Amino acid sequence: MARMESEKRLAWSLGLAGLLPFIGGGLAAWWAPPVWQVSAIYGFTYYSAVILSFLGGIHWGSALQVPRDNNVRRLVLAMVPSLIAWPALLFNTVTGLWVLLAGFLLMGGYDISREGREGFPKWYLILRCVLTVSVVMLHFVVLGRLSL
Repeated sequence: MARMESEKRLAWSLGLAGLLPFIGGGLAAWWAPPVWQVSAIYGFTYYSAVILSFLGGIHWGSALQVPRDNNVRRLVLAMVPSLIAWPALLFNTVTGLWVLLAGFLLMGGYDISREGREGFPKWYLILRCVLTVSVVMLHFVVLGRLSL
């Protein structure tokens, strides 16, 4: 039991730490010297694509670990985030950020669906909701900067 609690704390710590590049990029997009703002926005966008792809990997791994009736669909859906993230990097930055934001919302919706949450502990779903809401809000921070 202590090991599970320790893993839960570690997962929360790592998940929240994963927000730091989003937060740093969002803040730098507004308040860094202008020449750094461009790099911050690109860095935010690329990191967003990487993390969105990572979310698909979570479901891929889950499908391979636990036999379920819906594993074929879960494996296919696990590829969707990468297929959203990669082309988002080929669009102009504003369009790409909107596509990535939509990808996070889609994955968040799947994560809380009956099928998506199957096999995951309740605390993990709470963590995913906290992270998804934070990431979506930070996308709006950067998109707000780009709309000026």
